[in-house]
Amino acid sequence: MRNPRNVLESLTTSACKKDYRYERLYRNLYNKEFYLLAYSNIYAKEGNMTEGTDGKTIDGLGIKRIDRIIEKMRNHSYNPAPARRSYIKKSNGKLRPLGIPSFDDKLVQEVIRMILECIYEPTFLNTSHGFRPKRSCHTALKQVQTKFTGVKWFVEGDIKGCFDNIDHHTLMNIIRRRIKDEYFIGILWKFLKAGYVDNWAYHKTYSGTPQGSIISPILANIYLHELDCYIERYKRQFNDGSKRKINPVYKENLDKCRAIKERLKRNKGKLDEKERAEMIAKIKDYKQILRAIPYGDPLDEDYRRMVYVRYADDFLIGVIGSKENAIDVKNDVGKFLKDILKLDMSEEKTLITHGNKFAKFLSYNITTSTEQNMTKVKGGHTRRSYTGRVKLYVPKEKWINRLVSYHALEIKRDEHNGNKEVWKPTRRPELMRLDDLEILNQYNGEVRGLYNYYRLAHNATILNSYIYVMKFSMYKTFAGKYRTTIRKTIKKYRHGKDFGVEYETRKGKRLTVFYNKGAKRDNKVDYNDNPDITAFNGENKSMTSLIQRLQAKVCENCGATDIQLEAHHVRKLKNLKGKKAWERQMIARRRKTLMLCSECHKKLHAGKLD
Repeated sequence: MRNPRNVLESLTTSACKKDYRYERLYRNLYNKEFYLLAYSNIYAKEGNMTEGTDGKTIDGLGIKRIDRIIEKMRNHSYNPAPARRSYIKKSNGKLRPLGIPSFDDKLVQEVIRMILECIYEPTFLNTSHGFRPKRSCHTALKQVQTKFTGVKWFVEGDIKGCFDNIDHHTLMNIIRRRIKDEYFIGILWKFLKAGYVDNWAYHKTYSGTPQGSIISPILANIYLHELDCYIERYKRQFNDGSKRKINPVYKENLDKCRAIKERLKRNKGKLDEKERAEMIAKIKDYKQILRAIPYGDPLDEDYRRMVYVRYADDFLIGVIGSKENAIDVKNDVGKFLKDILKLDMSEEKTLITHGNKFAKFLSYNITTSTEQNMTKVKGGHTRRSYTGRVKLYVPKEKWINRLVSYHALEIKRDEHNGNKEVWKPTRRPELMRLDDLEILNQYNGEVRGLYNYYRLAHNATILNSYIYVMKFSMYKTFAGKYRTTIRKTIKKYRHGKDFGVEYETRKGKRLTVFYNKGAKRDNKVDYNDNPDITAFNGENKSMTSLIQRLQAKVCENCGATDIQLEAHHVRKLKNLKGKKAWERQMIARRRKTLMLCSECHKKLHAGKLD
């Protein structure tokens, strides 16, 4: 069997050859090493302990189970199980459907994902940021900051139900341009048509990518790459003019300023001090006027530019031109989506916003600056800066709604004081049953999570108010748990200037403190425009100890050798009580897996092990 690393490197090498067609990809699904690599990639996710419609989880995975999957692949009898449909609540109170696939299907999908990613990732454009290695919301926002300077109009793109409405036939036709292996395309087709079970009723899937599946993100990017390419072609036709014409008002004042300079130079020896001072003062006045006037003509109809960035199904287009240009762009992009990709843009959410107002993208407010700041350059001269630069802001409602959804803040109206808002941090009864360290970690995670996402914002310091409310909510939660006052709670947990919880470890006492670094703007984003796909996903790494243990054929409980093993998984180590030897073994080694022979595994689940 070929090493998966070598196979994936070979696929990546040919990815940028436009005329290259991939054949015989399906045979990689016979390769046991691929499944072991896929297992090492996804085994740590908690969702793997959730049952699919076949009743199986990651628990019990072993070489035998992988061999059964491979045998079905060989005789083409492998059929994905329908996903189990569940729902999670969105921030607006609505429910988002989520599919829970069988773990066997997840394993096969991870193998397919690695293959597809190596084929397609090198061909994706730099304007695409969703679900890609070394890219994120922050890289998309950073691109907006650097590339959208001077934008006059924003087109906020929103595709209605994108992932649910991807046309299967269109997607397969796109994939067939690069892949000439009908068996491989056939297994993709089976996953697309697997359907789902909701409230014990089976539903067929006629469009869309499988909700919650591992291959959905890469399939969506392959599909929406067509949009990226269309906009690249559209930009080349749309962009016009090498540079703006000079602003007539600017030119008029510049000519007057230059005329005075010339007179001053020409009559240097003829002017008295008073006349010379008056002319210098006039030059300074004209320079001040020029700094307040744009050099380029903002109404130049012969100069147009368009910029674009996409994260998953959300995209933002910036237009330097008239509002009519922005409307044409919106209509043309909507027509392409409708006619070619069979998708609709949401009329309510696809907005055209002036650059001086706030456009929304990835939960940030985005605007172009009109500030006339001055910066010194070499030689002691000053020049304008930041005019037309993009600025990112934290929407106030985002962090307030987050506090309310956590039940950390109660907002009331003071009717006796002009109906003014009164904020009151509140305790969270649902956290009181947790131990002290868990409560503190919960608050720290919620504080760091919001701040880390919005740290690019120019007004990131506003999140200090969010941190303040969370801190007093935490005080009240601890006070409520122990039925005491906030003052006594702070005194009990104070460590220097910090609020902290001490706990014991094998290496002695440790201290965890409440987040104490404050909120300030952090504009640094580390990312690579040309990521090494194989290096990112771990395919260049040696087999992990997990796989070595599985292949060792030595039961970690009874010591039996030369025997097929099954991996026992637990969701969280903290759930183990440590009363049995196998539990103590997992806790001591800090592993959520235990490699057992079939007999020991059966005894464990029957409660007879140890």
